[in-house]
Formats: sequence, C-alpha cells, structure tokens
Amino acid sequence: MPRFAANLSMMYPDLPFLDRFEAAAQDGFKAVEYLFPYAFPAQELAARLKANGLQQVLFNMPPGGTDTEGFAKAWETGQRGTASVPGREADFRIGFTQALIYAEALNCPRIHAMVGLRSDGVSADAADATLVSNLQWAAAEAAKAGRDVLVEPINTRSVPGFHLNRQDHAHRIVQAVGAANVKVQMDLFHCQIVEGDLSAKIAQYLPTGRVGHFQIAEVPNRHEPGTGEVNWTHIFHTIDKVSAECGWDGWIGCEYNPADASAGGTSRGLNWARPYL
Repeated sequence: MPRFAANLSMMYPDLPFLDRFEAAAQDGFKAVEYLFPYAFPAQELAARLKANGLQQVLFNMPPGGTDTEGFAKAWETGQRGTASVPGREADFRIGFTQALIYAEALNCPRIHAMVGLRSDGVSADAADATLVSNLQWAAAEAAKAGRDVLVEPINTRSVPGFHLNRQDHAHRIVQAVGAANVKVQMDLFHCQIVEGDLSAKIAQYLPTGRVGHFQIAEVPNRHEPGTGEVNWTHIFHTIDKVSAECGWDGWIGCEYNPADASAGGTSRGLNWARPYL
C-alpha cells in the first residue's frame, strides 16, 4: 500500500508553518516533506517531528544564494536551483552543504538538488555537463552521511525554462553521474503534463532502482487527487504492484494545493487518502 507524506509547504495553508506538523499527524500522516527548512532552526523542526511521531522524508536544497537571507531571496526572485547553471558551482556547493547540515539534524534521507533554469546562450549540453559534475560532487558528500540526492523533471508550464523536463532526460543524467545514491524524483503532476502515459512510465522506471521518491498532484490545477483528469486509484494500484515486484519501499509526497484553502479545508479534502492513511 502506498505510503504518503504530507507536503507542509502547500497543505494546511490556513495554519502557521510550524503548526502544520501536528495537523498532518492528526490526519494520519506518518511522514512529511516541504520545500525549504532554512527559515527555521533545525532543532525546532526536529522537535516538531519528534513530538508528532513524524519522519522527514525530503526537502530541497536552497534554490540559490549563500546564506539564509540569500536562500529566501533567491526563491522570491525566481531562481529555481543552481545545479545545472555554469558559473554557479560555488553557490551549489554552499547550498548543498547547508542542506546536508539540516538533513543530519532532521534525519532526512533525501535531498532534492534543484536543477535550475537554463539561461539564454547556455547550450543544453553545457547545462548537462555542469549538472553531472555538480551531482558527482554532491553524491560523494551525501554518501558520507548515507543520504540520497534527487533531481526532478518539472513541466514547462509551471516553470518555463527549467532545464530538466522529462523522465528519460533525468534518467540519462543519473546514469551519467554513476553514483548509486543519485536518483530521480518522479513527480506525476509534472510527468502527466509533459508526457503522460503514467502507468507505463512507472512500470518502466521504478524497477531500475533509479526512482527515489514520488510526488503527486491532480492535473490540471495542482489540487488533491480526485479533482481532475487522472485515475489515481489505478495509479496507486500500479505503484503498489510494481513496488511489490521490484522491492521499492519509498514515499509519495502530496505536493498539492488544497482546493479548499480555508480553515480545515486540507483535512476535509483528504477523502482520497483515507484508505491509505
């Protein structure tokens, strides 16, 4: 049966961020993910996890910048990562090192290394080469702490100009890196928009051992499952079936914006998840 992690950056928007841990636990979640932890002391986040019996299963490295203020400003100004950006290698290393510090404090096994936008004048090959080199460095650093490094293909509508859009491209990058702890973050929202054929893609890629994490949101409006075009009962069954065949035991992050953002709306919208929580 699929295991679901609440994405606290998007779910429970009516609550202050630190109160969302308790809300997720009360709804039956055993794990959480979110975009960034850096605005909060790692010890405070760790305490919230422990108090609510939750596992931290994923968060993102900084999208840019070299300190806490810079990390936040980078996101606010539209930066979406440095891993594939020539000339930003120092920023990538600073950001990833900070992510490793938080991962240690939060006992988080996975870090999403944000690929970034491809600038005008930078070829796809140059971006790929930079990405592979940065990931090889990150893989070695993460391996010292027993952590995985993930890259995520993102659709061209949500983030125009993002360098990585397709599953096959992401898997080519991971194979080029050649490290067992570098994997693909398979977000089915982005995959459905760019290429579709979700059942076949899950069956194709999950047995390779190169999928480290799933994320979900309904298409087209990024709300909870059951509000759009995807047959999630079939998708979850497919993940279950393929997982049983290949031994995959990861998590599915619920990275969606609740259709009802009012007080209690996230919880009321979890009917889709009740059989699994």
